[in-house]
Amino acid sequence: MSRARQPPLVTGISPNEGTPWTKVTIRGENLGTGPTDLIGLSICGHNCLLTSEWITASKIVCRVGPAKDDKGEIVVTTRSGGRGTSTVSFKLLKPERIGILEQSAVWVDEINYYDMRTDRNKGISPLSLRPSNPLGIEIDKGKVPLKDLENMFPGMSGDFNSENFSATWYLMDNHSSTSFEQLRLAVGNLKKQASKKNEGSLAYVKGGLSTFFEAQDALASIHQKLESDGTEKVEGSMTQRLENILNRASETADTLFQEVLGRKDKADSTRNALNVLQRFKFLFNLPLNIERNIQKGDYDVVINDYEKAKSLFGNTEVPVFKKVYSEVETRIEALRKLLLDKLLETPSTLHDQKRYIRYLSDLHAPGDPAWQCIIAQHKWILQLMQNCKEDFIKEQKVGGVGLEPDRSLALNRINLSAPVKRGGSFQAPKDDSWHYKSPQQVRFVEKLSDVVISQLPNFWKLWISYVNGSLFSETGEKSNQVEKLKKNARQRQSDFKSMIEEVTRRLVQLVRGALLPSSLTEMELRRYGGWDTKNPLRGAWLTQAIHTVRLSHEALSALEIPNDLLQVIHDLLQDLRVHCLIITLQHTEEDVKRLAEKEDWVVDNEGITSLPAQFEQCMIQMLQSLKEPMDCKTGEINILNLEVIQDKACEQCVSIMKNFITCLDQLSTKTDGGMDTSNVSVDLASPDLFGKINEDFSSKPEQRLLILLSNCHYLERHTFLNLAEHLEKNGFTNADKIIRVSIEAVRQLDDHLFETYIEKKSDPIVGSLEPGIYAGYFDWKDCLPPTGVRSYLKEALVNIISVHAEVFTVSKELVPRVLSKIIEAVAEEMSRLMQCVSSFSKNGALQARLEICALRDAVEPYLTSESRISFKQAIEALPQLQSGADKKLLEELLNKFKSSMKLQLNCFKPASFQPVKR
Repeated sequence: MSRARQPPLVTGISPNEGTPWTKVTIRGENLGTGPTDLIGLSICGHNCLLTSEWITASKIVCRVGPAKDDKGEIVVTTRSGGRGTSTVSFKLLKPERIGILEQSAVWVDEINYYDMRTDRNKGISPLSLRPSNPLGIEIDKGKVPLKDLENMFPGMSGDFNSENFSATWYLMDNHSSTSFEQLRLAVGNLKKQASKKNEGSLAYVKGGLSTFFEAQDALASIHQKLESDGTEKVEGSMTQRLENILNRASETADTLFQEVLGRKDKADSTRNALNVLQRFKFLFNLPLNIERNIQKGDYDVVINDYEKAKSLFGNTEVPVFKKVYSEVETRIEALRKLLLDKLLETPSTLHDQKRYIRYLSDLHAPGDPAWQCIIAQHKWILQLMQNCKEDFIKEQKVGGVGLEPDRSLALNRINLSAPVKRGGSFQAPKDDSWHYKSPQQVRFVEKLSDVVISQLPNFWKLWISYVNGSLFSETGEKSNQVEKLKKNARQRQSDFKSMIEEVTRRLVQLVRGALLPSSLTEMELRRYGGWDTKNPLRGAWLTQAIHTVRLSHEALSALEIPNDLLQVIHDLLQDLRVHCLIITLQHTEEDVKRLAEKEDWVVDNEGITSLPAQFEQCMIQMLQSLKEPMDCKTGEINILNLEVIQDKACEQCVSIMKNFITCLDQLSTKTDGGMDTSNVSVDLASPDLFGKINEDFSSKPEQRLLILLSNCHYLERHTFLNLAEHLEKNGFTNADKIIRVSIEAVRQLDDHLFETYIEKKSDPIVGSLEPGIYAGYFDWKDCLPPTGVRSYLKEALVNIISVHAEVFTVSKELVPRVLSKIIEAVAEEMSRLMQCVSSFSKNGALQARLEICALRDAVEPYLTSESRISFKQAIEALPQLQSGADKKLLEELLNKFKSSMKLQLNCFKPASFQPVKR
């Protein structure tokens, strides 16, 4: 029998892939002449004829069955055309597992779930049924021992149903040898599962949409058929029976699943509650976490958690959330109080202060914690300074300098991060005991400076951070709160300036109370004084105190604190420098007064003792000690340029010079008990002459006068000139005036000492002339012819030679000056005696001329104009020689005298000695 039509040909299928029971539409040619002509339909080898619906010769609708092949052809068989072919294929996907309580648009074959549901040994609840292979790829059990995995992941689990599930453990246990491509495929599967789960009921509706449409079409067809038959509303009709059947089926289904669905609803509500707890566990655990983190000091974690909770639940209307959030707010309020207490606690570091302020700012603490901290630090610094003073005053009353001060708790707790360094021209001893050997006032100033330098810089830096806003935000981000706080800071600049002024003023007042009490009022002294002023500080200690205050000023200036706030310290330094200058000069004056006690009367080759050198050294040491306080540091003025200070310094220096000259004068009048001050003639021929002079030299007042004269001469010619140079180098602009007045004073002393010495030496010699001339009832009118110079004149010459020896032993430079003056007195006396003689005999005139000429010729090198006039007047008072024999006799007798006295007269002949010119 031949076929009337061509075989069926399938040219398209939609969709071209799907799981079993997927509804597909098949299109092609010659697909049959009607429903009865279609006798066969298979997809992927599964017969789908029962679910097929012939629409037209080019369209058939059916459902794909659970075929064995994953991919296959679509074969249509008709009576008219026979077995057909297809140009397309269909891919059958593996069906997804559907839970027993999950919605499904198609009937689910439960055979795959039977074993799992009925296996009691597994003890798995149907509510927790989940796929055994969540990645959707082949499981490849590794060889990693379970113990090794437990050691590698303590407290974790490889079971994905566990709360402590570790993905790394699961992968190492089940996919240690899986390829990278397979793992990428597993990632895709997980993403699909997640997207499907997120779609929820909407995916269910979309998946069963075709079923709903079929049901709708069937109901519409039945409705139309019933209307045409007229049996729509007849009792006992097919529709009525169908409705009853459907109602009974619904009731039976409800009865069957009521218990399961009830448990499901209860499980859903429990799961929802657990999900809420799990989803919002951050909030529910937050109060306890806050307590724990506060105890550990993890304030950053607390603040971050609080900000997160505030943004999520700050405006919630859910009662349970509001209750928990109110508890969070209670704990945060307690944290604010705790942080504020820590912020105001002293002492504390700048880092901690900034940290606590930033915490309080992040927690939106009321008020201005930064300003509260600044006020607390200001009070703390003032209290530290006052405690420092009280501790030293207490030590002064209890034990004195040698005892270690009793430090208060506050000073023990303070961290002196910037101790004052000592240096400058005054070097303190290196040993540790020096600190307790120095005066209390000096140690107090150092300790006080340490307190200020260690505290004020951090105080200033805290203010700077407060003004520029970095105190509230490390990153510099701008916010309304930060800008508001910065505005508050700018409005408080005058208040902070007053705080700095109070600190610097307190520092200055305390230092003045210790070092310059006279500069304070009586009320200020009661508050800042109380020091023992019986032993005023010497200049060296004041220099050390100045050095300390200068270091404090430099340290504060380095912080860029405005100069007007540090002006009081600048004024203090100036007053201290002036005080140090005056005190040093006064103490030097006292030291100079005691120099007389150090005179040992031992002369050097130049005839001076060590006293002038000691005086010069004392003055040089004074100037060296004044070098540091007189040096002008940055911003300081030269106090010696101040007219008042200049006049005081000049006056004090002149007083020092005059006091030293007074010491010399006192030494000239000082006598030792039992000292033999009589003038003793010495036989110049004795070999022990100079030995005796050296042996008893310092015991004779006349010899002391010579030493003092030599010292005066050295002071005028050397010491004062050297001191003038040193004074000028050290800024004493009135050095010329000081030296001029000093030279005048030393000259007056020199003249006084010289006159005293000449008087002591010349009076005995001059007084011995007249008795010597008239010894033995000598008479100029009646005397024998002269045979030589008489002994009185020789004795006078020996006494002059004795003076020469005495002066020469001290200073050869004084010899001409002294001998010239003595010879003037002797010449004047001889002239007076000659002029008093009424008349001379011839022999008397010759004798007188012989003695006057012998005396004049013997002392020729030391004759002055005054002595020459006196000798001339004496000779003019004598009668002139009448004969040549008398002249010859006179010459012979003079030669005889010079020959016999040659040894003695040699001391008068040195040509190098010239009279001292004044």
